Amino acid sequence: MRRINGTALIIAALVATLGALAYPVWSYADRSGTGQANLNASTVATQWGPLSATDRDFLVKVRLAGLWELPAGQQAIERAPSEAVKAAGDHLVVGHTDLDRRARDVAAKLGVELPNQPTELQQGWLRELTAASGEDYERKFANLLRAAHGKVFGLIGQVRNTTRNSLIRQLATDANQTVLDHITMLEGTGFVDYDAIARDAAATATASPTGPPPPTGGTVPGQPVPAEPTGDQSFTSRPSTMPMPMPMP
Repeated sequence: MRRINGTALIIAALVATLGALAYPVWSYADRSGTGQANLNASTVATQWGPLSATDRDFLVKVRLAGLWELPAGQQAIERAPSEAVKAAGDHLVVGHTDLDRRARDVAAKLGVELPNQPTELQQGWLRELTAASGEDYERKFANLLRAAHGKVFGLIGQVRNTTRNSLIRQLATDANQTVLDHITMLEGTGFVDYDAIARDAAATATASPTGPPPPTGGTVPGQPVPAEPTGDQSFTSRPSTMPMPMPMP
């Protein structure tokens, strides 16, 4: 009897230990503070799919962008000395007028409240532009607007990838096209400081960069094998973008 009781105690102890080890694994996804729990807590149901906090933040960011970038574009059309900056301003006005209309329509359907004034920081950028003139104005315009578009570009990609709401997904697609067009026009002015953009990104980066080691002097890397189709090559689609000319060194 003692032997049986001892065996039972050992088995019970093993079961208890395994249960204690397994509990955190199966319960982790529902624990408060985890990513899944936060997503569930901040998400509301709509007829177009779940609407997350990131989705709502994206809607607000699109609205805020239009509230300061559209008047900045109008100012560039009126004040910029060069035609390239005037053209960039024209694209900002047209693009954000359309994107703002789309954002307001989506927000109305989803019941999301949108701001009617730019943030204090954005208002400060507009004041900074108003106080500048000549080439200094053009440089400030190109770099302030390019930096702002570059930052929202990342959010657009995140939302387009993760949203479960069809209205937000379509707005992210529209915003992606508009923002890329604006980035291209701003860079076409010739005033964008790419070194400053890289320094700003490096200052806020949290992960170490990965990739091939830097090239060494005198070493020519081997040519990579082309990624080409095999078998049936009766394709109907075409590349989404045409090759761009390489810039002069």
